[in-house]
Amino acid sequence: MTVLEELPTASDGRHRRRTELARFLKACRARVTPEDVGLPAGPRRRTPGLRREEVAQLAGVGVTWYTWLEQGRPINASEQVLLAVARALRLDGTEREHLFRLAGTSPSPLAQAAPPELNQSIQVILDSLAPLPAAVSNTRFDVLGYNEPYRLLFGAERMGRFHGVAFNTLWCMLTAPSCCNPCGNPDETLPRMVALLRSAYGKHVGEPAWEAHVQRLSARSELFRRLWERQEVAPAETLLRIFRHPKVGVLNLNATYLTMPGVPECYIVVYVPVAEQDRERVEALNSLPQGGWAHTCLT
Repeated sequence: MTVLEELPTASDGRHRRRTELARFLKACRARVTPEDVGLPAGPRRRTPGLRREEVAQLAGVGVTWYTWLEQGRPINASEQVLLAVARALRLDGTEREHLFRLAGTSPSPLAQAAPPELNQSIQVILDSLAPLPAAVSNTRFDVLGYNEPYRLLFGAERMGRFHGVAFNTLWCMLTAPSCCNPCGNPDETLPRMVALLRSAYGKHVGEPAWEAHVQRLSARSELFRRLWERQEVAPAETLLRIFRHPKVGVLNLNATYLTMPGVPECYIVVYVPVAEQDRERVEALNSLPQGGWAHTCLT
């Protein structure tokens, strides 16, 4: 047998995916009890979890079809059916994405997982970074969590609900009037932020949440429209951010991005003082009872 004959073929790959799909479905089915999905427990079961016919019933598919799917047979499964199976098995966003990959298809935007909720451990990490301002953001610049120094940097009154998240830094930088805008170097910062947004947008073209976000920004800010039309893209890397604060003055901070492998398309951004004067002003910031901003970025 030659080396070429030993290489795995495309058919081998499909067979392995079907085998993994079968194992994954069985494992997920075993985790769900009838009580979890509103079904009567019935007589004593020989194996844990739901029966195949119960999954088929909940998903609205034929028992034979679902059995073949769980047996790893070469059948085609539409997105609609896979979503129904995912709901029946109570899969979360990561599990649902894994199901689609094993089935050899890609979910549409409507099948994507909702923005992740951060666990308490992430908040502990953010708090431990004080006095440095730090937050968890996604690639739309939605802030999903932050520590007290970050709140003081932007102002407590800005930390409301912004279309389902705590805060959006790009929206704030674009919409706050110049008298009350925390961005001290907008000519450098805003083109860079919009280019970062454009880079991330390439993975989400057509997704309702992303399209609505871009439309809101476009409707609210002529500057955003001009920057967006440039079609510029950029990678996430350390960026000098200059902040103006009404009580402590100008702060020169390097925005440093730390990836979060367990939370897709999210990162921790830590604002690190550039010079000793900036460090002193960050410490002064942390002694304030409130941020001191009068303008809100939530409209």
